[in-house]
Amino acid sequence: MPQARGGAEQPVCPVRPLRSGPSGYPGDLACPVYLVTGYAEARQALGDRRLSKDTAAYFADKDSGRRLHPALTRTMLSSDPPRHTRLRKLVTKAFTTGAVAALRPFMEQVTDALLDEWPAHGRVDVVADLAMPLPVTVICELLGVPEEDRPDVQRWSADLFAAGQSGRSDAASYAMAEYMTGLIAERRDRPGDSLLDHFIRVRDGEDRLGEEELVSLAVLLLVAGHETTTHFIGNALLALLRHPSELARLRDAPDLVPGALDELLRHGSPVSTATFRYTTEAMTLGGTEIPADTPVQVAIGAANRDPARFPEPDQLDLSRDATGHLGFGYGIHRCVGAPLARAEAEIALRKVLTRFPALRLAVPQEQLAWRPTRLVHGLAALPVLV
Repeated sequence: MPQARGGAEQPVCPVRPLRSGPSGYPGDLACPVYLVTGYAEARQALGDRRLSKDTAAYFADKDSGRRLHPALTRTMLSSDPPRHTRLRKLVTKAFTTGAVAALRPFMEQVTDALLDEWPAHGRVDVVADLAMPLPVTVICELLGVPEEDRPDVQRWSADLFAAGQSGRSDAASYAMAEYMTGLIAERRDRPGDSLLDHFIRVRDGEDRLGEEELVSLAVLLLVAGHETTTHFIGNALLALLRHPSELARLRDAPDLVPGALDELLRHGSPVSTATFRYTTEAMTLGGTEIPADTPVQVAIGAANRDPARFPEPDQLDLSRDATGHLGFGYGIHRCVGAPLARAEAEIALRKVLTRFPALRLAVPQEQLAWRPTRLVHGLAALPVLV
């Protein structure tokens, strides 16, 4: 589904509530939801402490119409300081620039192994054959998820984001939470050196993580650690294929790929709308009055296409200064895994462009299918000829 474009005419407006995935979005509430599409307004909303992310508190006396596993309604992403600060501090150490640099040889190895399976000439689905398995393998390796369990993890994650299928999403939340509960128990019996083992030691040794916090943190990292990166890679390759001159620029000089990532993220943000927020007091945003206790939906993809901030926003321009884009969010909830996502996308794009210089779309653009989900923005498949 193509992303909406931000604009200055009405950058904040009330819309009809829609049911969603694991963010606890109020699908059956009678109150309006305010949609933010302008860049300046979206940036303000993402950093404004008057907009809370404490989903559990908001729905304490309301029925969301959802039956998600409790661990998935109280993740780090669905909390405010000081709880959010404490949980984020634990996670940040695993995704520092140095930690990601140490993972690069493994990411290079995984990428090469996947591309080795591509035919010398023929048809390939970039999503199924690279963009999905690469980040899944990396985050599962980090967390210590056994290789034989990874297809289940991938399927549950896709079900969590299934738009308009609340029963499917709810069931997937229980399957994934119960799986992680079992894996945590196994790792206690046979400890190792994975990220999950680190979290277990912090909880057991220093009593800093409760059991539910441990499960929710593991599930959040497992899902967020690959869903957005999958779409980052797929969207970026599609954008390049749609803009032949920019594609030729990177083919001729693959070393330019790291500097192109911000524009690729801005142009095809893998996050369509940010997760649930609500006003803790009445506030004015973009000239619009929003009452207290009201849900606010920030359209990341639209804000990144706001012509007031990025002229000719539909044009991919790798010489554009796209810093400040909201592809990774903004403020205290900015994506903690951004360094890892950038590294995976950079490696994948550089190797594909180097090894398959004749890459081209295998179907007309209008036949490409987008995943039917509100939160993430990505292709269901990207068939190409190599």
